Amino acid sequence: KFKFKFSGCPNDCVASIARSDLAIIGTWKDDIQQDDAAVAEYAAAGLDIQKDVCGHCPSKCMDWDSKKLTIGNRECVHCMHCINVMPKALRPGKEKGAAILIGAKAPIVQGALLASVLVPFVPADELLDTIKELTSRVWDFWNEYGKNRERIGELIQRVGLANFLDAIGLDPVPQMVSAPRDNPYVYFKAEDKI
Repeated sequence: KFKFKFSGCPNDCVASIARSDLAIIGTWKDDIQQDDAAVAEYAAAGLDIQKDVCGHCPSKCMDWDSKKLTIGNRECVHCMHCINVMPKALRPGKEKGAAILIGAKAPIVQGALLASVLVPFVPADELLDTIKELTSRVWDFWNEYGKNRERIGELIQRVGLANFLDAIGLDPVPQMVSAPRDNPYVYFKAEDKI
């Protein structure tokens, strides 16, 4: 069984991150579009921008000095919270595309898995070809190494993400890792740590 789910934006209303083997989620690559006059209107209408927008930003990339909203777009994780709170003032960037995630499932028997990022950004005009090519490589690997009734997420857990990426011909990128490894059995000198 292999499920595809498509979400138009990072709000992911169809829960593709939790329920599909291959999730395609619309996103953007450039800066958030900002209308300063509309931001001022929200502030004048009583919206506490510092508390309700900046305070809830997961990457803390926003700052409000009671006159101007500043967005550190390099740190933005495109969670859509600020855009959802102020839709007239903030809009997704113009360079649109999608992120491709793999490996989710929501069964009753063995437990749920959330998807992992496979490709952080694919431009919109290359998306269909990328999905076809990537799916073909994933299915070839899955057909060869998958066990009976094993979903792709379980296979990736069993063989390891690094081996899976190597087999399908993708280079690892930082967005594929949810947290850096912390291994107590590996000794590092204090000067080696960053």
